[in-house]
Amino acid sequence: MPNPKTALRILGILLMVEGFCMWLAVPVALIYGENDAPHFILAGAITAFTGFLSFFSTRKAKLEVTKRDGYVIVTSGWLAFSFFGTLPFVLTGSIPGFTNAFFETISGFTTTGASVLNNIEELSHGVLFWRSLTQWLGGMGIIVLTLVILPVLGIGGMQLFAAEVPGPMPDKLHPRVKETAKRLWSIYVIFTLAEVLLLWIGPMDLFDAVCHALTTMATGGYSTKQSSIAYWDSPYVHYVITVFMFLAGVNFTLSYFGFHLRFRKVWQNEEFRYYLGFIFVFTLLIAAGLFFSSNRGAEESFRTALFQVVSIITTTGYATDDYLLWMPALTTVIFVLMFFGGSAGSTGGGPKIMRIMILIKNSTQELKRLIHPNAVIPVRMNKIAVDNVVVTNVLAFLAFYVVIAVVSMVVMSLLGNDFETSIGAVAATLGNIGPGIGNVGPAANFNDIAVAGKWFLSFLMLVGRLELFTVLVLFSPAFWKD
Repeated sequence: MPNPKTALRILGILLMVEGFCMWLAVPVALIYGENDAPHFILAGAITAFTGFLSFFSTRKAKLEVTKRDGYVIVTSGWLAFSFFGTLPFVLTGSIPGFTNAFFETISGFTTTGASVLNNIEELSHGVLFWRSLTQWLGGMGIIVLTLVILPVLGIGGMQLFAAEVPGPMPDKLHPRVKETAKRLWSIYVIFTLAEVLLLWIGPMDLFDAVCHALTTMATGGYSTKQSSIAYWDSPYVHYVITVFMFLAGVNFTLSYFGFHLRFRKVWQNEEFRYYLGFIFVFTLLIAAGLFFSSNRGAEESFRTALFQVVSIITTTGYATDDYLLWMPALTTVIFVLMFFGGSAGSTGGGPKIMRIMILIKNSTQELKRLIHPNAVIPVRMNKIAVDNVVVTNVLAFLAFYVVIAVVSMVVMSLLGNDFETSIGAVAATLGNIGPGIGNVGPAANFNDIAVAGKWFLSFLMLVGRLELFTVLVLFSPAFWKD
């Protein structure tokens, strides 16, 4: 059985951190002369005090985290963050109704970017800042989760690149988890500050630059404008954000190598080459389609295609154009990209490029095994044979992903949504993308989804963000038995 005291103690620490982060919105509210600073102070105080009580009441508990404890802590941590994260929205009255506030908050912390807001530009600067900060915190949380915690738990196929990630393995960033977390945070912060500066140099003001840098690096997609990045008709802004979306979708371990000028090691990484190749091919395909089917010039067609491909494949979800207005073939390509995801060890959601690679490689190898049944033909990545356990794990993940997606689409249809909206909403939330197709496309939002649908989609966001197994294992009776 998991140890509840261990979980409560760690959750207490997390809530105290979240409470402090809420107070970061106070100076923003004061600078812009808005009257919601007291609400942020109260929200932070409630959250931090709850965390303190949880920590203090379990101060004698031993911090020995088992695998089972890890599953409980990770899942309950995201739920607790999302529950208390609604307080600024509820207390300021910026999002009416707890359901909508919770949906917006868990969408932020899971870096999904699906929104229920129709009046984004009417919100106060403090609320907009907190909304963006939820994604930035969630994004870094995912990096630490996938590169530090999941390999220890042995789930999600993360053993595949264990030689390149932190944890008790050789050839890591650093053998100690604490040092690894520091280095990952450093890279994350440096990228964020760099984007703030570059956007501020352009047509964005400082506030918009900060908010968009926070949500870009988290591959979250929350914008301070209702029309998203399309608000800025600026090639400069589009290209800058595209670059940082691309970087956020790269395995952060490779970013670390890049910072140390070890570019050869970056290029040798097979997942990175696949990631780059997918973006290149789909960008050219869509750019050609836009060029010949609209009155756009070559540069605008390329820029629009590149931005949207990178935005969807990294699961950021920004938009500079409504892809539902493109020719049906191009919209279909965008929908297919929703099932790719960023690199393993990035802030991107979705199935991940690494799993797509293993699926492709194992399928082609299976054809060879049919011809040579007695031959040992392993799946290889980066010239290293992949353990069969990992291959099985990945195939199981993809099978679960498809089953969950199909069942969820049926559920959303039964809740009164049309077929296109149902598949769009499920693909967008399970893959942590944000905009989907149908009535939840890039020019719309999730406000009109029924209350039951919003809670169901909130669950999908959590399941998708935590690599399926982390949440699903909690529903197994065997998990709770000694």
